Amino acid sequence: MTKETEAEEIVQKTVAFHVRAKKHVEAIGALCVDAFHILALFAIGATTVWAAFVEFFRLVAQGHAGLADILLLFIYLEIGAMVGIYFKTTRMPVRYLIYIAITALARILVEVVGAEHKIGYDILILTGAILILSLAVLALRYGSYHFPSDSRVTDEGPGKAPGVDEVVDS
Repeated sequence: MTKETEAEEIVQKTVAFHVRAKKHVEAIGALCVDAFHILALFAIGATTVWAAFVEFFRLVAQGHAGLADILLLFIYLEIGAMVGIYFKTTRMPVRYLIYIAITALARILVEVVGAEHKIGYDILILTGAILILSLAVLALRYGSYHFPSDSRVTDEGPGKAPGVDEVVDS
């Protein structure tokens, strides 16, 4: 063997080793990311359930619940649904974030109207924000139905992929 062929063989073995090592490192990295997602989802889900129970028992001890309290429980429900959907599909349903924002703004609106008993610019701004968020949900739903991602297009038409109808990337 000549020195050139020995050098080429060493280079080929080194490249092959680097390719194998890269595959192993990528697999370990993917495993670590998946483990973090699962642990974070459990932590977020457990915190949401805990906060919802604490709020519920506070309402029971208080003896009554107002509209703002009920809306807060709906926020907890929407967060739990969002975590559950992400856990099952690894897709973040952005619509749920917007629903949470709408519910939070409605809760603030109830508190502002209940405290002031008059119409001011703050009420107009809150209702305008709710309208804008509602239009955003409408746009997302329209876009996800008429322009589905490649993974959701089937023979049944746009948005008819089995098991994905309820979960939309948007």
